[in-house]
Order: sequence, then structure tokens, then C-alpha cells
Amino acid sequence: MSIFIQGGFRLHSSGFSAWKIDCDGLTSEDIETLALMLSEVLPAFGSVEGVPSGGRWIADALAPYVTSGPLLIVDDVLTTGRSMEEHRAGRDAIGAVLFQRGAGLPWVTPLFAMPAELKP
Repeated sequence: MSIFIQGGFRLHSSGFSAWKIDCDGLTSEDIETLALMLSEVLPAFGSVEGVPSGGRWIADALAPYVTSGPLLIVDDVLTTGRSMEEHRAGRDAIGAVLFQRGAGLPWVTPLFAMPAELKP
């Protein structure tokens, strides 16, 4: 299964894209390594929650890195940030995503990010 796919796709955000990132193609070893990479760029965090459904296995992989500090909310791909904001529900938290498409959110750290301005 490919992670990066070309074609016409309706995104979770309801937008349309000529490509998508499908994290279902990542292996458990990939996720564990990506979690290690995130742990090296994030501040300390006291608990971790994953946005359903893409963030849950990332949260599980980040659990060994829990020490002290704020809640960490994670997801696989951020496009508009709506899912992250809904999961945050006004709580004090930091966030992290594997891939960010576009501008992102000030409280969320992407591991890999696309430019804020994409071609229409």
C-alpha cells in the first residue's frame, strides 16, 4: 500500500486534492520510528490522546515518552485543523501531527509540513 497517492480525492476536510497522504500504508515499525522522531522535537508531555482514527496508533506509540507536562493531542494528517480543534475542545494542550497540509495551527507541531499556499 502506498502512502502518497495521486488522483482526485475528497479530503476529510471536504476539500478536493489531486493527491493524498494515506497513513494506513505505514507499518507499526514506521509509526514507532515517527513517534521517536516526534519525541525528539516536542516538549515534555504528561499524557497523550489520539484523534480518531488516525491519531490513535500514534498516541499508542508515543505513550512510552510520557513524562510530565501538558496533554499532547496527535493525529496523522492535518489539513484544516478542524479534527484537532474538535478533539481539543478548548482544553489546554499541545498538538503534533505526522503530516501538515497548509498553514496548520499555532499549537500543533508537524513532523513534515507542506507550504501554506498550495496551488488551487
